[in-house]
Amino acid sequence: MRVLLVTDWMSDPGGSETYMASLRESLRSSGDEVRLLTSGARSGENGSADYAAYGTDRLVAQAFLQIANPFAVTRVRAALRGFRPDVVLLGMFAYHLSPAILRQLRMVPTVLTVMDYKCICPSGSKLLPSGSLCTERAGSVCWRYGCVSLPHWVRDLPRYALLHAGLKYVRRVLCTSRWMKRELEISGLHSEVVPLPVPAPPADFRRAPAGNPVFVYCGRLSVEKGLPLLLRAFDRLRRETPAARLRIVGDGPQRSDLERLVGSLSLQGVVTFTGRVAPGSVQQELIDAWALVAPSQWAEPYGLVALEAIVRGLPVIASASGGFGETVEDGISGLLFSNGNEEELVRCLRAVADSRAFPSHSLPDDVVQQMTDAYGPERHIARLHSIFAEVTGSSLLAPAGPL
Repeated sequence: MRVLLVTDWMSDPGGSETYMASLRESLRSSGDEVRLLTSGARSGENGSADYAAYGTDRLVAQAFLQIANPFAVTRVRAALRGFRPDVVLLGMFAYHLSPAILRQLRMVPTVLTVMDYKCICPSGSKLLPSGSLCTERAGSVCWRYGCVSLPHWVRDLPRYALLHAGLKYVRRVLCTSRWMKRELEISGLHSEVVPLPVPAPPADFRRAPAGNPVFVYCGRLSVEKGLPLLLRAFDRLRRETPAARLRIVGDGPQRSDLERLVGSLSLQGVVTFTGRVAPGSVQQELIDAWALVAPSQWAEPYGLVALEAIVRGLPVIASASGGFGETVEDGISGLLFSNGNEEELVRCLRAVADSRAFPSHSLPDDVVQQMTDAYGPERHIARLHSIFAEVTGSSLLAPAGPL
């Protein structure tokens, strides 16, 4: 089958980009002919995308390109003519590709996989300025609550009108968690849950937990990820457990603010920043850890990082609302705390540091194996092939419907 993957490629690639890159290889390994089309400020999947459209992080240009990106429309047309795909798997598109590409895909069976909130939330996070989770449907409340400015909201009116109209050309909508399915339903978008896959670690991967507590964060350094909360909680833990250490793996727009907070809390040398590391090197940062900490303020649509830790035998401390609450089993594969609750996070950190929780600093083999089997790439590819067969086998399938 000829499969065209289409997605935005963000300046700070995360789980969505990792998924698309690995999916391309998995589909090719299963015998499919696959090509990748991307758009973004650093578009091209490190130069290996088959089609790359212009995108930018410059706000003035984005104000127009996020409504209709003519460069993306041109590249999509070229890909459809030149490759003639049997099916299109569409990932993120609202940041750079724009809703204008949806109409171009009308003649090809298209499956949309929703991996974030951007198609139902102008800020993309469903997170209020206060740091609490938003429970409202997008509309005038977005600027009345201060999530976006009034000009931003006015700009978004035609963008979301195009998005809603374009979704009628999508045959199926997939999402990553039951949480996301409920959020999409609230906005009138019907979807089905297809969790993202997590490859097992290489056979020679071995963990060697440190003699003293080591906690690791892996991900983008941005507001919704809750890093200030983690630093404040860790500061309180360290007053009781001076030997504890925290390693922050990743980069992002909040890094300088976080480094200043580390200084104000006198945590220099205790909290270390590795910066961005190569995808294949991330697991090396988990070898000596006692737990991975995922303190997200927002409700993670999925939270791939937790599964990546669990299949490597590492316990996870994570915020409970969102995808983490579905993949981290409290007391079995990790510990959960209420999003944004510092007291609960401190208790979780303390339980691991005191060895009351996960005294071996590793997960039982049966827990690891269960998650490895449940989220293996083979199962995911088989599910996608089934969906592709369904959408290409009939032109009368019901569309997803508007928001």
